[in-house]
Amino acid sequence: MATLDLVSVRKSFGQTQVLHGVDLSVADGEMVVIVGASGCGKSTLLRIVAGLEKPTAGRVLIGGEDVTALGPADRDIAMVFQNYALYPHMSVFDNMAYGLKIRGLKRDEIRVRVEQAAKMLEIAALLDRKPRQLSGGQRQRVAMGRAVVREPKLFLFDEPLSNLDAKLRVQMRAEIRRLQKRLGVTSMFVTHDQVEAMTLGDRLVVMHQGRAAQIATPMEVWAQPADTYVAGFIGAPSMNFLEGEMAEDGASVRLKAGPVLTFADGIRPGGVRPLTIGVRPEHVACHVGEAGLPLTVDLVEPLGSETLIHGTIPGGEVLTVRLAGATAPLMGSVVRIGLPPGQIHVFDAGNGKRLDPPSMRHRPSAVAAAAFAG
Repeated sequence: MATLDLVSVRKSFGQTQVLHGVDLSVADGEMVVIVGASGCGKSTLLRIVAGLEKPTAGRVLIGGEDVTALGPADRDIAMVFQNYALYPHMSVFDNMAYGLKIRGLKRDEIRVRVEQAAKMLEIAALLDRKPRQLSGGQRQRVAMGRAVVREPKLFLFDEPLSNLDAKLRVQMRAEIRRLQKRLGVTSMFVTHDQVEAMTLGDRLVVMHQGRAAQIATPMEVWAQPADTYVAGFIGAPSMNFLEGEMAEDGASVRLKAGPVLTFADGIRPGGVRPLTIGVRPEHVACHVGEAGLPLTVDLVEPLGSETLIHGTIPGGEVLTVRLAGATAPLMGSVVRIGLPPGQIHVFDAGNGKRLDPPSMRHRPSAVAAAAFAG
């Protein structure tokens, strides 16, 4: 087991810069998940850690040793790929044992390691089969078993669940998490799936346009997103965003929809400037009666345990509301909504960065109190 440190890692392909200086320290035994949309640089970063790509600048350290110039075989890592990368002409046993044979381990030790890993992954009965005789989930277990028998310093996972169906993905991500905790191996997992990221990682690295937009625990990323990109990417459905403008005193915001929000301790001085107000769909409250901001229902999505409502508020801004249960208003009807003050996020509209008001109170005006009582 070992630590992993990335120091100002940059990568360019010709004139195109893909990574813009990524710094990251992964503790011994920690599972860090790199998450982001396609093209954000997450797979390139993983390949640099693996030694499959050379950084244009920066360093990679494993266990405190600078391995930037070393090839993959000299880094003592094991990688699980998206397409499993199994040898089709070899049995499961031989696929799992191949790396150990290359390293010159004795036959008895190889058999012990392979059988132990196969038992752990519940594929002991499949050791004589060829990959074509296995299901997708079984192939994924074999790929993981091949990594486990290596007993490496570092596990790298490159979107290993993307080829599986939804039910199997849930099962396999739980197995990966249990296995990683049991073995205590430092791990880096790349995915575009935010649910995988939230459930697997001790910490998340949310990548955006070649930069680490935020590095924090899953709940910190969800509860305190660093900017509007992170806020919109993490969470399903995405966070709602509303336009607003800060007042001269830096203590209140008037929304495009009309109501005013007042922050007891202010936001940040600097005069009038545009802001973005964020609130997650599950935090929007629906009211009975005339109190609250009117929302015209455009679409209703019943999901059984919950219902999603998509609608429009005055000013033309679109909001999504998540309701528990199957009860929902009719399309075309008008409901009243409220934004609980403790669940509101404030961002600078110019650069998208988070502004953290220490506390918030309602202005005791009729408009604000009615529209934002929650």
